[in-house]
Amino acid sequence: MPVQAVLTVAGPVSTLMRDDVDTDQIMPKQFLKRVERTGFGEFLFHDWAQEPDWHLPANPILVTGRNFGCGSSREHAPWGLEDYGFKVLIAPSFADIFRSNCTKIGLLPVELPEADVQAIAQAGEAEVDLEAQEVRWPGGSAAFDIHPETRHRLLNGLDDIGVTLGQADAIEAYERDRDEHGPPTPVTTTL
Repeated sequence: MPVQAVLTVAGPVSTLMRDDVDTDQIMPKQFLKRVERTGFGEFLFHDWAQEPDWHLPANPILVTGRNFGCGSSREHAPWGLEDYGFKVLIAPSFADIFRSNCTKIGLLPVELPEADVQAIAQAGEAEVDLEAQEVRWPGGSAAFDIHPETRHRLLNGLDDIGVTLGQADAIEAYERDRDEHGPPTPVTTTL
């Protein structure tokens, strides 16, 4: 699946105001049998979805509690969130590996102070502008930080392969130089 560029995401928000939501709750282990990135949305929060009062609409923005995505480093959790329809996750904090896995597929995790997260949840809608690094909602706005390289990748829809292909000229020059001068270490064969 190609990574979609993230510029501005606006719309209603879904709220899941629970802290310490781990990746096994997001995508339970029994659904980790495939390596394709698609088809996981139907299993998102599978166990919680069986509860009678569960309701989590597939809006473009998910607002959630502290330490979202903790636990194991399974990539299937961000895959499921993306497949379900979320494009942006807003929380006071994210687990590091989870955050990284999100950005590698074009899912934007935005960390904001808890008061701002609560205000966005209450407003019920928001606009996330990655270029300006700002979240706006009725009655407020907040700036957010993001690593410049991650921001560049998301704004341009680049995954790891896309970043590498962006260096095609340097790779070709290296290969030409290597072909002209031989390998950097001698190659010996033993008979």
